[in-house]
Amino acid sequence: METLNILGTGCAMVTKCYNTCFTISDGHEHFLVDTGGGNTVLSNLEKLNIDINKIHHVFVSHRHNDHIMGVIWIIRAVAQQIINNKYEGSLIIYCHKDNIEAIKTIASLLLEKKFTKCFGERIIFNEIYDRCKTTILKWDIEFFDIRSTKQLQFGFTTMLANGKKITFLGDEPYREELFEYANNADYLLHEAFCLYSQKDIFKPYEKHHVTVKDACENATRLNAKTIIMYHTEDKNIENRKKLYTEEGMEFFEGNILVPDDLDIINL
Repeated sequence: METLNILGTGCAMVTKCYNTCFTISDGHEHFLVDTGGGNTVLSNLEKLNIDINKIHHVFVSHRHNDHIMGVIWIIRAVAQQIINNKYEGSLIIYCHKDNIEAIKTIASLLLEKKFTKCFGERIIFNEIYDRCKTTILKWDIEFFDIRSTKQLQFGFTTMLANGKKITFLGDEPYREELFEYANNADYLLHEAFCLYSQKDIFKPYEKHHVTVKDACENATRLNAKTIIMYHTEDKNIENRKKLYTEEGMEFFEGNILVPDDLDIINL
């Protein structure tokens, strides 16, 4: 069974949950989407019983610290397994060329050479660009530029083995140029920084983010079946699922999922 394994659900400055990242899994292998900002990514992988040796594909959507810094820990963990002859095959990291250089630079400054010497041999960087396509595990993935006004960022869309469409829109507002990727998605992964009723408290628009209301209105226009909301503030963490679902239901009649860290969603 294909699953979405939620490693983190929060925005950059959360302290009560981890930064937004997850895996799409086919029951055997795991496609890691973003990595958060620290080594909690390793802790949460362990809590979900996801073996680092079963991760051979990582996508880094953009160069913000809450999405890219965790990849250094992934690289170190995989490289150690390679050194110990416990890792089969290669780790492929998918990101824009500028992010490839950033990751290599950070890794060279922070990691021992015994780890970075795997670059180009067993740890491979795969440059992505707007509308590029590749196959990851059993899925034909198409990456797209989300048209960010802040930092070059990519999302992706794919069809699952069960014929359902899943689209990841990154952590900025949906733009109409992305209609073809998001329309009729069975699973629409959309950021929702805060409740619309609390917009004056959290000021999402100033941060290039949107509210639950905005996300759910987009899901309605795009004829989505299920919206999965993430990249939230954490001041409402204990009641987030209930509060976000209740507000979302006013604007979207489909299925609303507001996952917590470590939730597993059957796709």
